[in-house]
Amino acid sequence: MSSNTSEIRATPRGWFIWSLSALAFGYAFFQRVTPGVMVSDLMRDFAIGGGMLGVLSALYFYPYFLLQVPLGALLDRYGARLLLCVALFLASLGSFLFGIAETLTLAYLGRILIGVGSAVGFLGSMTLASRWFPPQQFAFLTGLAMFLAMMSGVLGQAPLALFVDAYGWRASQWGLGFFGLGLALAIAVFVRNAPPEVDGVGGSSRTVQSWSEMWGGLYRAATLWNTWKIAIVAAAMSGPMLALGGLWGVPYLMQAYALSKPNAALLVSLLLVGWAIGAPISGWVSDRLQRRKMLIVAGSLFLTLSLAFLVLVPVPPLSVTVVLFVLCGFSGSSMVCCFALVRETSPPEIAGSTTGIVNAMTVASGALLQPLVGGILDLVWDGTVEAGSRLYQAADFQLAFATVLLVALTGLILSLTIKEKH
Repeated sequence: MSSNTSEIRATPRGWFIWSLSALAFGYAFFQRVTPGVMVSDLMRDFAIGGGMLGVLSALYFYPYFLLQVPLGALLDRYGARLLLCVALFLASLGSFLFGIAETLTLAYLGRILIGVGSAVGFLGSMTLASRWFPPQQFAFLTGLAMFLAMMSGVLGQAPLALFVDAYGWRASQWGLGFFGLGLALAIAVFVRNAPPEVDGVGGSSRTVQSWSEMWGGLYRAATLWNTWKIAIVAAAMSGPMLALGGLWGVPYLMQAYALSKPNAALLVSLLLVGWAIGAPISGWVSDRLQRRKMLIVAGSLFLTLSLAFLVLVPVPPLSVTVVLFVLCGFSGSSMVCCFALVRETSPPEIAGSTTGIVNAMTVASGALLQPLVGGILDLVWDGTVEAGSRLYQAADFQLAFATVLLVALTGLILSLTIKEKH
């Protein structure tokens, strides 16, 4: 990034360009949560249990996780425009493959491509935010991107559940494929990597690193212990949202409270609404106070307490469960401060790489927890089958959710040890 970025002023063109990248992140997050309203359909059509379903859903996260660290360096080298276009094309291709899959192998391939194509959205939006906006707005824009992603996740709950009930889950994947292609075209036409005063005439040029410099930067980023602590805390705060909001919350509410799929999805979406509200607020407050750790610790604490109540109290009243879901989302959303914190505590020339590490770990939490919860559900399953899919009891879900609570508690303890610059 050029040294004159401190002189950048937000412009309508910058907002439009950034909004397209934030929409790409929203598209990626919609793809992330779609299996949550297709649990019984996917179990039936592919004849699988909770463990295998968890793996199918988590295949989105594995390539996403592996790509985050090199993507930080690649964005520094090639810019967001090219990588976003390629990524959206791959996500669209994956959606088409997943939609036509008759075998589990083809479904796996489609889900992997969706994960690969979704990997660029968040880092791309942050890269463009750092180029088109002044530094003091970075945490707020990170939170705003999270807000847009969570609202996309809300669309992936009750509205998608109604669509799936009416037209089938395969039709939804075809629709996502066409949407991704249209967004890729819009980014190719309108997005530029930086304004002219930062990155050359038209904002189309880029700062080119040699491959040795790029891998050297990755190595430097990987040796910063404080970066890893921040990344693990971020993962512990995002894991509950990905496990409950992304897959297992809907079947839990359906079983525990005898709700229909659309109604259960509507209530689970309130977790994402809580996150959507909390993320920009946390970013704005941390920018105003110029303090990150305080908000991260507070969020970790309230997240852990909310999960403890959800797990340890046998099937609390539905109204209490809904409040706990909202609190899990609102408190967990303060993890957006982790992205600002890691940029402030690492050398500027490797900011993309350190940010990639943090984002990789947040995704890793979903890759770990979704199949882990499903595997525990399979272990305690009593053999009940309904309409071709396994039926788990409410107590089974609460036992499996204890792993999510343990992860959150680990993040709370570690958050007390992270360092920040004042």
